[in-house]
Amino acid sequence: MITKKIIIAITSIGLATAFALTALAQTGATPPVTSANSNVATKIACVGAAVNIREAAIDAAINTYTVSINSAYSTRASALKSAYTQTTLKAVASAVKAAWSNFNSSIKAAHKTWQTARSTAWTQYGKTATACKAPTGTGDGVNSASDMSIQ
Repeated sequence: MITKKIIIAITSIGLATAFALTALAQTGATPPVTSANSNVATKIACVGAAVNIREAAIDAAINTYTVSINSAYSTRASALKSAYTQTTLKAVASAVKAAWSNFNSSIKAAHKTWQTARSTAWTQYGKTATACKAPTGTGDGVNSASDMSIQ
């Protein structure tokens, strides 16, 4: 939810900038362009591209995580339903134990996959953003702790 709010805020800033540049273009006014400004703009755009790649990777990872969690719950429900069709206490207990064991394994695997994908996305972003050599404060890497951390 927080990530979506950040994306919306960044998109709003981008749209505001686009409208401002469009207004300047329509009035014939042009912002002063110096090689320093152009270089900084290029570096900022580079960081923006790195952020877009990171966010796409995180979006894909959280979608995969959600599908895995939903599958784990559906599988557990089916396994428990089947367990309670057994006719002996021993068979029911064994099937229930297996259902919960498999569920816990699936949940742990989903968590691990999410954490690895999240970490990989942020690590790659850090490397790419650093390579952009943008001015300090341009990137948003300090916000990585705000990203959903599933234990």
